[in-house]
Amino acid sequence: MTTPTPSVSFIRTRRPVIIGLGLLLTLVLIAQVVYPFLFKRYVGEVSATLTYPNSQTLTQAEFESLARDLSEAARQRAAAATVRTDQDDFARQIKIAMLMETPSFVRGHEPTHIKYFRDAGIRRYDGPQTCLQCHATIRVTHGDGRVSRVDTLDDLVNSVHFKFQSDDAGFSTFGYDGRQVNASGQRRIPLGKINRACGIPGSFTWTGWAALIESRPEAAHGEPVTRSEGCGQCHIGGNYYPATEKMMPVGDVPDAAKAGIDCLICHAAEYDMNQRYVLRDAVGLRWNQDRSLRAALSVGRVTNRNCLNCHQHNLGGDVYLHNVAAQSPGEHNPRLLHAGAKRGTPFSPADDVHAAANIQCTDCHVPEGHKIPRGRFGVDLVANDLPGKDVACETCHSKAPHNQSEHKALLNGHIARIACETCHIRELQPNNVVLRDWVHPTWNPEEGVFEPTDIYRSGEPGKGFTFLWFNGNGTFLANALGSNPNGRSDYDPLMRQLVRIEDPEIVAAVRARAVELQRTYPEIDVDDYVRAATDPLSQLAPELLERRRAMIRDNLRAAMDAGESRIYPFKLFNAMMYEDMGNQGPFGAMILPFDYTRYYETGDSHASVIQALKDPILVRMYQPPFKRYMMDEFMSYFGVSGGWRAEYPLVDGRLRQVEPRWMRQMGTLMLNHGIQRAGRACRDCHAPDGILDYRALGYDEARAAELTDLDWLESAQDVVNGQD
Repeated sequence: MTTPTPSVSFIRTRRPVIIGLGLLLTLVLIAQVVYPFLFKRYVGEVSATLTYPNSQTLTQAEFESLARDLSEAARQRAAAATVRTDQDDFARQIKIAMLMETPSFVRGHEPTHIKYFRDAGIRRYDGPQTCLQCHATIRVTHGDGRVSRVDTLDDLVNSVHFKFQSDDAGFSTFGYDGRQVNASGQRRIPLGKINRACGIPGSFTWTGWAALIESRPEAAHGEPVTRSEGCGQCHIGGNYYPATEKMMPVGDVPDAAKAGIDCLICHAAEYDMNQRYVLRDAVGLRWNQDRSLRAALSVGRVTNRNCLNCHQHNLGGDVYLHNVAAQSPGEHNPRLLHAGAKRGTPFSPADDVHAAANIQCTDCHVPEGHKIPRGRFGVDLVANDLPGKDVACETCHSKAPHNQSEHKALLNGHIARIACETCHIRELQPNNVVLRDWVHPTWNPEEGVFEPTDIYRSGEPGKGFTFLWFNGNGTFLANALGSNPNGRSDYDPLMRQLVRIEDPEIVAAVRARAVELQRTYPEIDVDDYVRAATDPLSQLAPELLERRRAMIRDNLRAAMDAGESRIYPFKLFNAMMYEDMGNQGPFGAMILPFDYTRYYETGDSHASVIQALKDPILVRMYQPPFKRYMMDEFMSYFGVSGGWRAEYPLVDGRLRQVEPRWMRQMGTLMLNHGIQRAGRACRDCHAPDGILDYRALGYDEARAAELTDLDWLESAQDVVNGQD
């Protein structure tokens, strides 16, 4: 009998370890190489090393010149505060100029990163890899007082500002099936943004991430002007597509995409929005960004201007007078500016008392690292990094904020039923969009493109926005949930306020626009158009309408009655879009996207939908893996029974079961900015023609009459003030 050699014996005894290591290496290979390769092929996405035109290396002399330029304003202020004022003005200005040029004064008033870059020998900014040289980890203070240190890049890549969706719990959204989205015990799916204000609903940002459009504005006398458009302009990822990998249960975004993250748009005081435009390279279309050393040297804490680079587009709108970012639309391929405002509540010193007081966005939305809270209340399906963290008026103002008025007891008594915003947001911007038709675009000669037709705009209460009971929760399609604390069940906005427009002035305006559209689109039946726009439930078959009533009663009523409700203001919005009628339920059907380039250039909305549906990610959405992974669950939340019907709606180049429809109810968007110091007067709400419809809010006839009887209210006020 032969004795095994030591090497053979070693191998035999270590065989399980060797096999385990082999399996581990195989899994790593699959996860790091095979899966990413197959994933990209499956969704049709590409990735490559990204370069930026203004990421340039400076000489030492150029660096020092830039440093002096960046510190000039600070040196001017400091020198002016140092030199005595009780002297001849000319002599004083000479002394200020001399002091500003003193070497120690120059160094003492430079932005802090100038010294860091100078000492480290950094003369070129290369995106995150430059930042991470010093900031590989960051210290995070959490809301409960804990302090931790986290990996900076990982923290950012997993934030909503990068991936703009989440499969975590914490949504304040309820599906029409009655389930809270991604709640404990349910199969979680990636969700986070559904936006009916644009032609690329959030689920389809792949098809509209970056587009170049040939416009023909009047001012160019028929010559084409290339414009930039797409969702990517307001997101910090710089790749050719959104962070699709983050929607999957495994996998990570490629290193090239991480290298394209735009750190400076949030952190640089000197960020140049003229660098935000779509560029085309050998791989495809993507958004450029400011990677200049000038911007990098101005890095500091996030300010309002940084936030409003993107968020004023949503708040005040592109054409808002004080939208600073919109005044720098791009030095090449300038961004298209949208005429209508999504919310109409700008955050600027001219229109918001907090902005005028120089309160910073992060004073209320207190971040934890790169995670930024949205607040516990949310009516729309937008992901929230810190769902357990409050963003509320009471944080600063307490629950008894009226301490100077002679009627403070009466005013503070309103807090139990009336939200602060109800009194202190008196109006929205007049270009606030209420009804938008994407199916019948109209030509804008000034911009030189076809654009969606805004059927109705208004910033007035009762027209552009309304008032609803709200307990902090919303539905899958952004309908505020709440109930009258009196317990009456006839408060039913999903069958009343949000599905009917009865104001004669609005109806007349809708009709006038329909008549105008009919000149371009003769197939429009004006009466049918007005009926669908002002009574969207008229588009539902009787059996769907009855099912809708039952689902509100059986699925949503408990969510409406939960917690404490107060009356809040909500911006109203509805849109006419193309829908996949094979996936229709009582609350609407699956919205389909448009191809931006085809839409804006030709005005052919039908052809634009066909083009968008050819995108690989849309094709995959109608295949079994996507159906099983997320679409069945998605449609259940949407209120569509039987799961996702994966019948691809494009056959032989023709649309199948696709029809234009108005969404079956108005969306309601929260209004929290555009706050005015002076609130409403009693008469605004309690006169017979006041802004609050007490009957629609669930009060019976007797109580509604009391609440609009000013003599009775003044008598009650006298009692409160001890005058009776």
